[in-house]
Amino acid sequence: MSNGLADLLRQHGIQVTAQRLAVLRAVAGRPHITADGVAEAARAEIGAISLQSVYDALGVLVAEGLVRRIQPAGSPARFEARVGDNHHHVICRICGRTADVDCAVGSAPCLTAADDMGYEIDEAEVIYWGRCPECASRAKPRPEARTSGSE
Repeated sequence: MSNGLADLLRQHGIQVTAQRLAVLRAVAGRPHITADGVAEAARAEIGAISLQSVYDALGVLVAEGLVRRIQPAGSPARFEARVGDNHHHVICRICGRTADVDCAVGSAPCLTAADDMGYEIDEAEVIYWGRCPECASRAKPRPEARTSGSE
């Protein structure tokens, strides 16, 4: 896999380094990973790597389209290697679990703005919010309304 990733970096004109390979492997292995998670995974693989080096590598990979950055409200940026399609995300409000959701409408941008303001729109980013199955199953059932026969 390393040779394939190294070749991918070269094809995009990116200098191949152990740090960039470790960062790319971390993102490919754990979709929706945070920069801190990438740093942890990279350190486990190659030893010392600064958080700044992780951010630098992620910046290069995002700029070249090899990694996608998403920024859900109230959450740190997350990174994924699934690029080039127009998929969306569903996020649990309780635990933060994030999953991919294929676009139900069609190809990019898959949604049409009511007024594009003259922009050439090429992508729509949608985030669905709710509760994942695990959090929903742990939620306490709502108490039923009590009725009193003595009124």
